[in-house]
Amino acid sequence: MGGNSPNNKLINENLKTMAVKYRLVQKVNPRDAAAPKMFYASPAPRNKTTVKEISKDISDISSLHYGDISNVLNNFVQLIPKYLANGNTVSLGELGNLRLNFSSEGALTEDAFSPAKISKVKIVFTPGPDLKKSIPTFTFEKTA
Repeated sequence: MGGNSPNNKLINENLKTMAVKYRLVQKVNPRDAAAPKMFYASPAPRNKTTVKEISKDISDISSLHYGDISNVLNNFVQLIPKYLANGNTVSLGELGNLRLNFSSEGALTEDAFSPAKISKVKIVFTPGPDLKKSIPTFTFEKTA
C-alpha cells in the first residue's frame, strides 16, 4: 500500500471534496442532570458499504479482477476468527490491527475461576498511522 501511488493521490484528492455528514442530538449532561440539555454532533446514519462495492472500487483502480478481490476479502473474513482465537493480533498492514478483548467476573481464588465467568467478548480495531492521519483532513456537513 504505497502512500505515494497515483491511485492513492487520486483517492486522497476525492476525500478532500467529500464531507462527513452529521446530525445534532440533544442530550443531558451525565455529570449534571440539572444542567440544560445541550446539542452534540453525532455521525449521521448512512448505508453500509458491502464487500461487493469495495471489490468493484478496488478493481476499478487496480489490475486485479473483481472476482479475485471479492474472493480474497471473503476468505480473509472467514480466517480472522482463527487467528484471533489463537491469541494473535491480526495486522492489516497500514489499515491497522484487530485483537480480541473481553471482561470477566472476579474470583477469590484461581481455582474458583472458570471460563464461564468470561463475557463481553469483542473484536477491537486499532487504526494504523496512515488511517489515523487521514481523519483530521475530513470536513463536516450537517444533514437536514
